[in-house]
Amino acid sequence: MTDLRVEELGPHNQHEARGLILAGLAEHWGSVDPTLNPELDDMVQSYGHGRTVVVRGAAGTVVGTATILPRPGNRAEILRMSVATEVRRQGLGRRMVTELLATARQWGADCVVLETTSAWSEVVQFYLSCGFAITHTEAGDFGDDTWFEHHIGEHHP
Repeated sequence: MTDLRVEELGPHNQHEARGLILAGLAEHWGSVDPTLNPELDDMVQSYGHGRTVVVRGAAGTVVGTATILPRPGNRAEILRMSVATEVRRQGLGRRMVTELLATARQWGADCVVLETTSAWSEVVQFYLSCGFAITHTEAGDFGDDTWFEHHIGEHHP
């Protein structure tokens, strides 16, 4: 993909990032209740202690976003990763994962974790292809969740 511009999350783009995330959730679930995700109402406040990348496509619209947060024990967690339907399978998700792993490395993290809904098989396969390993599944509020980890320096997406 060419003509992409990576920005840091800020007040100027958080509404667009929120919209992309909610659209992705609605696509996966069939509909979405935005009140179930109150942290998205002010992403700068919710995720300001980490790093959120926002990617704009050639038309200037937000086509990707992902967040990484530091966690205790030299760990970090990727969350709220979303890629617009029209640009999927073109390498943007992998580029964002690479960027977030580099951030974790700069923070001194040894391991990056994440979770996704187990039924989203294409998402599970994507994270496996990026070098993450499944650690466990557990019952979540809306079905089973699959947890992954990636040890820094072992595999690169």
